[in-house]
Amino acid sequence: MFKILRNLTKSWPSVIIIVLLLIAQAMADLSLPDYTSKIVNVGIQQGGIESAAPEVIRKQTMEKLLMFSNEASAILENYTLISKKDEGYIKKYPVLENEEVYVRNKLTEEETENLSAKMAKLWMINTSAEEYINQLSGNSSDIQSIIQANPMQAQSMLEKFNEQLDQMPISIMEQSAIESIKEEYKEIGINIEQYQNTYIVLSGLQMLGVAFFSMVAGISIMLLSSRVGAKLGRTLRDKIFRKVLGFSTSEFKEFSTASLITRSTNDIQQIQMLINMLFRVVVYAPIMGIGGFFKVLASSDNSMAWIIGVAVGSILFIISVLFAIAMPRFKKLQILIDKLNLVSREMLTGIPVIRAFHTERREEERFDKANKDLMKTYLFVNKAMNLMMPILMLIMNCISLLTIWVGAKNVDSGVMQVGDIMAFLQYTMQIVMSFLVISMISIMLPRAGVSAKRINEVLEKKNSICDPKNPKHLDPNKKGLVEFENVSFRYPDADEDLLTNINFTAEPGKTTAIIGSTGSGKSTIVNLIPRLYDVTSGELKIDGVNVKDVTQKELRNVIGFVPQKGVLFSGTIESNIKYSNEEMSDEQMKLAAEIAQATEFIDQKENTYKSEIAQGGSNVSGGQKQRLSIARAVAKDPEIFVFDDSFSALDYKTDANLRKALAEKTENKTVIIVAQRINTILNADQIIVLDDGKIVGKGTHKELMETCEVYKQIALSQLSKEELE
Repeated sequence: MFKILRNLTKSWPSVIIIVLLLIAQAMADLSLPDYTSKIVNVGIQQGGIESAAPEVIRKQTMEKLLMFSNEASAILENYTLISKKDEGYIKKYPVLENEEVYVRNKLTEEETENLSAKMAKLWMINTSAEEYINQLSGNSSDIQSIIQANPMQAQSMLEKFNEQLDQMPISIMEQSAIESIKEEYKEIGINIEQYQNTYIVLSGLQMLGVAFFSMVAGISIMLLSSRVGAKLGRTLRDKIFRKVLGFSTSEFKEFSTASLITRSTNDIQQIQMLINMLFRVVVYAPIMGIGGFFKVLASSDNSMAWIIGVAVGSILFIISVLFAIAMPRFKKLQILIDKLNLVSREMLTGIPVIRAFHTERREEERFDKANKDLMKTYLFVNKAMNLMMPILMLIMNCISLLTIWVGAKNVDSGVMQVGDIMAFLQYTMQIVMSFLVISMISIMLPRAGVSAKRINEVLEKKNSICDPKNPKHLDPNKKGLVEFENVSFRYPDADEDLLTNINFTAEPGKTTAIIGSTGSGKSTIVNLIPRLYDVTSGELKIDGVNVKDVTQKELRNVIGFVPQKGVLFSGTIESNIKYSNEEMSDEQMKLAAEIAQATEFIDQKENTYKSEIAQGGSNVSGGQKQRLSIARAVAKDPEIFVFDDSFSALDYKTDANLRKALAEKTENKTVIIVAQRINTILNADQIIVLDDGKIVGKGTHKELMETCEVYKQIALSQLSKEELE
């Protein structure tokens, strides 16, 4: 997988932007539960009052509170005394008409928290003292005079209150203190309802802003991820295509055509889908999971953190069990897709044979078996993965219930606030969802891993035929010369040579024909010339240079090769003839078609050379396909023509006319023909007779009829003695 991901190097700017956006989005999402907690705790329960250190407090109330503190001067340093003379405050604080107030200075968050803790305790002591004295005297307004009259009793009372408050959570003290602050604000003339609404609206707008930023970041991430994934898919397809173009026939035998198609499409699609989601898992999910956990631990009360441990442990256990069951089937899926593609391709290309032998039922059963095997594996995997989601959702719901139940007990005991439970529940769900996302991507990982391995097998396959590091150039003084010197060849993994000690020379201006029984090695010899295979031993020279010492491009530029099976490409007749050079003139194209005897059927078509050719040339006959293949080679005007039994589908008249026209065109060219029909090669300058991979005869037709028994038998099996003479 990592080898595949190396292809992302060209997309690194997009990857960096995605990572930065993911971090920003994660931080934004992690801040949302805090806003929820603040709106509930502060906005709703506390009337918008955030701190037990009031923003404004009457002078007499402050003096009453400071009676219970040893840090009066330290507390007053955080406030400024405002009187009626400060006209800017009268409208804001109407109470200034009658008395002075203290206004809190601008403090840092840490300073505010410290001051709030001190003031919360003072508010609680003051409230408790008033209640206590009210019980004793029935008049709470006498508190100052009672404390001054009985300092020892006051000290004892203060110590008692401090002991009780030290055991109480600071959040509960602050919440209780805020009730007293509300009454104080009312006395000052502040509209509490408006104060609360303002806080809720501002906090809500901030929350909406953060959520909107998270949405924009999420959309941007998905767009960029899709772009990166698509670019990676394009790069991999391009690499595989270029790699396959360099494959020799031996590599094609190792990777079936169906498998190469699957690897270029389905396998790359799996990688592309993985990349689209990978960044959200690799970066986003861990940040959310770890960040949420630390947010819980950093909160004022983390007594419920164990619930997260239970949730994560349960999820990991379920995922591990399901993956242990489903993983082997993931590895089998791609192989079954290959098999289905192979069967489908064979059926589609072999429809004429299937119909001719009336084996439709057998082929249907074969396809049905491959289809059912794939379906069963898909069903098993999907059932296992679909079973995972309900179980994980059940765990999530159970965790939610557990959180609410434990949180409710904490609220009842005064340890937590409602907003804290809501925030904890959101953080828990964020952590659990992170693991769920990781589990979802883990579903794709095994299959993508198999696909990556299959893609790497193609990309890392060492080509058996490669260009030399220090290539030579063809000798222009030996133009068109083809020399076989003690050439032997065996297929990869074969036990014995198919060709043994092949020696002959094909010269410019002459025609060399190769004939022999089926399986004697005729096509193999001509496949060695354009280096579709490499010789096992000996030397094959073109223009006086070993074919292994020149580049494949330079070698094949001088060869016009017509394979045994004519291959046409979807397009037009013109595009197929001009395949070697799109800039070829129309005159050159028409001359090639005339030599190949193709004008006979081209001129009869409505659009002549612009007529459409279907994929594989399925809309033309076998003879027409061969003639267009020959025209394509002739139009290239190469030094060497190689015809691998390319006249087999032609009638005798067309064959004779084509050879006559070809002889005129190839007057100074080297022509090598593989043929089954004797009349195709009767006039060849040199005939090579093969039998069981060895040359058993070499010469003209007349010479071979006298010296080569194998050739004589082939000739007499096709023509009478009179015709041969």
